[in-house]
Amino acid sequence: MRNRQEDKAMIKFLKKNKGIAAGLFILTIIVCLAVFADFLTPYAFDTITLSDKLQPPSAAHIMGTDNFGRDIWTRVIYGARISLTVSLAAVALGLVLGCLLGLMGGYFKGPFDFALGRVMDIFMSFPSILLSLLIGIALGPSILNMCLSLGIPLIPAFYRVTRGAALNVGERTYVMAARSMGTKSSKILFRHILPNTLPQIFVILSFSVGGSIMAESSLGYLGFGIPKPTPSWGLVISEGKSYIFNAPWIAGFSGLMIALTIFAFNLLGDGIRDYLDPKLK
Repeated sequence: MRNRQEDKAMIKFLKKNKGIAAGLFILTIIVCLAVFADFLTPYAFDTITLSDKLQPPSAAHIMGTDNFGRDIWTRVIYGARISLTVSLAAVALGLVLGCLLGLMGGYFKGPFDFALGRVMDIFMSFPSILLSLLIGIALGPSILNMCLSLGIPLIPAFYRVTRGAALNVGERTYVMAARSMGTKSSKILFRHILPNTLPQIFVILSFSVGGSIMAESSLGYLGFGIPKPTPSWGLVISEGKSYIFNAPWIAGFSGLMIALTIFAFNLLGDGIRDYLDPKLK
């Protein structure tokens, strides 16, 4: 009975918040393509068949083939695995480190907060894509290093939100009372302060994933992304740029997937922001 009530409440919520529903619908399809890629194509993403090179979309290759005869549909759905995994891992890194540092800086204040603030100012003085590029060049090409190069530039955004909440909530009566009673700082941070930042964090989180996908694709296009032959959306676009006029399907379908994914996350972010904004209720 309880599950039915929860299902009805969820359906009612999604009907009321169509942006969130649309974003979740698109993302569900894309995630399913990535998860079940092994069952959705008879080809391997790195199989070279020169006799089939530059074939337009057909029944045998629904998105055509590239200059090596590799199936574009296969490379796009396997590329979704890499692009989504790297982007989500990068956002998780930025979320965890940014929130921890923001909570600690805003709560403890003093020289520690000042030093953190200056480091974050330095990070924010660089465009995020440039900072990712510099970190990627310094660390070298690998999936782990790509996660680091995309995640580190996201730290300041989460840091600023949680630090602001820590400064604000830390002066409230119930927090000061908890301090006077000898409550551990970690308990105050995670029980009283962090929950007050969750609405803002959810909004930043949804937009950050879309931004990370764009950044990963940009780095892949520039040749600083995931090492070959592992496909990612940016790499597929980079490989198709020389054939944009005579074989536009190589880059076009990957570009479409990137656009749809970012659009879905933006819908999700807008929907969450509107839902949490009391002025719009």
